[in-house]
Amino acid sequence: MASALYETIELLSQEKGIDPAVVVGAVEEAIALATRKYYKTQENMRGELNKETGAITAYVYKTVVADEDQIEDPVNEITLAEAGELAPGVEVGSEIRMYRDTTPLGRIAAQLAKQIIFQKVREAERDTVFQEYAHREREVLNATVKRVEGQDVIFDLGKAEARCPKREQSRLEQFTVGERVRVVLLKVDRAAKGPQVVVSRAAPELVQNLFQSEVPEIYDNTVVIKAIAREAGERTKIAVQSRDKDVDPVGACVGMKGMRVQSIIRELRGEKIDIIEYSDEITTFAEKALQPAKVSRVSITDLTEKQLEVIVDDTQLSLAIGKKGQNVRLAAKLLGWKIDIKSEEEKRQEVEQQMQALAGAPTTPIEQVTELGDTIIQKLVAAGVTTVESLADMTPEQLEEIPGIGEKTLEKISVAVRHYFGQFEAEQAGAAAVAEGGEAAPETAEEAASPAAEEAPAESDQEAAAEVEAAVEPASEEKTEEQAAGE
Repeated sequence: MASALYETIELLSQEKGIDPAVVVGAVEEAIALATRKYYKTQENMRGELNKETGAITAYVYKTVVADEDQIEDPVNEITLAEAGELAPGVEVGSEIRMYRDTTPLGRIAAQLAKQIIFQKVREAERDTVFQEYAHREREVLNATVKRVEGQDVIFDLGKAEARCPKREQSRLEQFTVGERVRVVLLKVDRAAKGPQVVVSRAAPELVQNLFQSEVPEIYDNTVVIKAIAREAGERTKIAVQSRDKDVDPVGACVGMKGMRVQSIIRELRGEKIDIIEYSDEITTFAEKALQPAKVSRVSITDLTEKQLEVIVDDTQLSLAIGKKGQNVRLAAKLLGWKIDIKSEEEKRQEVEQQMQALAGAPTTPIEQVTELGDTIIQKLVAAGVTTVESLADMTPEQLEEIPGIGEKTLEKISVAVRHYFGQFEAEQAGAAAVAEGGEAAPETAEEAASPAAEEAPAESDQEAAAEVEAAVEPASEEKTEEQAAGE
């Protein structure tokens, strides 16, 4: 019949979910350490618990060697001759026990033994929890809210406690003690002081598990979930594909009158869910992923880096980007590609700039605008703004999207660019004036030469007129003489 002490140990083991032998070993080790400390010795010592009587004993054990020449550790070794006096028939290499009286152990020794037992039990409990949950990461578990500690929520998993930190909670959720919820096991942290199991209510696996529970077509793999992108408490995008051409994957997930998806939305406390049909064609998939915005066209800009350029109508730009960039961010997560969204007007300006560049339009390095300062120039260059012309074409909204550019910096950039172009125009005007002054002398020489050229023809004309008059006058005189003779 087991003693009362051993029955208590078995009860504790069942409560903590650990092996009773672990607790017995902890008790024996605690007694050995307490006894050694009481006797102030460095001898090897063990404890022993009698399950039948409940008696705990402690003893020193020494290794038997042949003679004194072979003794290397006088504290823990004994010669064969000395051992034979204590225990006749002992052999070399065996151990000899020498029991110590544990009756004098007082309150301090008992307190030390208690601390050691608690420590060993906690370590055994943590090892049990690790072995139970370490291989179940990303698995959905049923849990009960046990308590709230600060911003963390502590869940009871049945065999262990789990901690859900603030970053793994949905902002729409408020928990009450005793509430049953489903959580995703993220990891098991052996070094944690508190509960070492970390769970999440924000992981995409939770949405996937809810769809598997609510949609039979997903459970039997007729409809497959290809990708999930989630921002807990805000919106989730889920891409589904049907293996049966007669089954509509989106309709199966929505259910009649939206009953299936509404059940999932209620579980997630009102989180919005976009269900998208998956497509192997990345451009088609991108158009669907950016819904509800209407996409004009999608093109692949870099296949290696997985970059897409999406063009939308000017009225659809804000809808495609979404609140605080949420729609395009979730679409990028869903696709696994980088997405660059542009409006038709932005694309047109970009094409015009490219045409100007091809036509050899002049460009000025941004470093020539010295009023900007080195810090602002570095921020602009990092954002891809390297010329004064490209900086001048940017709107204030585009500049504010650059990291580190605020209202004051925006005003400074505006003034600097205005001053630069003012100085540029002044220099152009001065250069034109200098050019006009250089051309004045040749014009005056031409004007001086032209009257002389005009006078020469005039003199020739006068000489010709005089010759005509001279020729006319003799003819007139001859006519007059003929008329007089006739008369």
